Amino acid sequence: MRTTLLTVLTLTVGLTASGACAQATTSSDGAWSADSGASLFQSLGISLPNQEARSQILPSSSYSTSYPSNFPANFLAARNLSVSPPSTDRDPALGKMAGPSSAPPPSASFVPQIAQKGGGADPVLVEQSQPLIIKMEVPMKIPKSGYWGNILGHYTISNSDGLTQFDYAALKASKTDTAMLANYVGHLTTQKPSNMSSAEAMAYWANLYNALTVQVVAENYPVTSIRKIKSGFRAGPWKRTLVTVEGKELSLDNIEHDIMRPTFNTPLVHYMVNCASIGCPNLNTEAWQSVGLEGELDMAARAYINSPRGVAIVKGRLQVSSIYKWFEKDFGGNQAGVLTHLRKYANDDLLAKLEGRSKIDKYAYDWGVNAPK
Repeated sequence: MRTTLLTVLTLTVGLTASGACAQATTSSDGAWSADSGASLFQSLGISLPNQEARSQILPSSSYSTSYPSNFPANFLAARNLSVSPPSTDRDPALGKMAGPSSAPPPSASFVPQIAQKGGGADPVLVEQSQPLIIKMEVPMKIPKSGYWGNILGHYTISNSDGLTQFDYAALKASKTDTAMLANYVGHLTTQKPSNMSSAEAMAYWANLYNALTVQVVAENYPVTSIRKIKSGFRAGPWKRTLVTVEGKELSLDNIEHDIMRPTFNTPLVHYMVNCASIGCPNLNTEAWQSVGLEGELDMAARAYINSPRGVAIVKGRLQVSSIYKWFEKDFGGNQAGVLTHLRKYANDDLLAKLEGRSKIDKYAYDWGVNAPK
């Protein structure tokens, strides 16, 4: 039965990335060398076991010192690692460490000194109380399809009154996130929604519409209303050609009115797209997904209709969003159809208020930008 010996050594390890890589050499066959490892530590002023002590750890000097090259010399550089340099600071509570440096260990860890028996025996590890301090500096990698969800999660603010706001000023100030948004929009333009399922395409177009709207408003921020951003002499950016998808140049109006509304043929489209205005249905705080889309749309419709921005009783009169006037055709073609739609998603309180009503008294819409004040 092979026995692996663990000897606790109190060592002071402080490496610089360049120094570590320079000292960590390999043998001619590409294997990591235990003697090279010893040279590395010694060159850095670390007290290692003498030959006598090592002979107790390794019963015979005839053992092979090669170890399979799972830990090559360029490991630190290849894996984007940095190593903390030595420190001369002391922590009175921990005391002075052995070796030329007095830096206390931030935590207990193990640094393997590796040697291996001939014949394939298990490597011997020397346990050390002073850690090799390696800092991982791996950049956050987000799939391009997840960029939009990341931005929504970071910049949307849900108020207690049910209004979701977007911090356009903060987004504009972040070069990283504005680039991330542009990357996401660019990614979407390479997709082929014509090959997608109905739910996938519906989510795709809504995400593209909302991402473009946020991008345009952030680029022009501060503005008090999206209508201040014009398409020529027209109020709003909706007529501007912004992207090309499958060879077709598209504006926001093209996406909503020429693609989404006629293709999916449901009034629920209006609860998916957001025009950066207080009066609009909320910008979804997550990217639209094809999975569970039906349930998400149901919740979006209920959230808007049961908010005063969607439906309200003002001095006994029924006031609804102007969306139900502008797009009455999508909601049944007349006020009766609109009222039927509203009742379908109304909560018990609103449903009671709609009881017996056969007409809409007023339409209203707030074009103020949906940004925090």
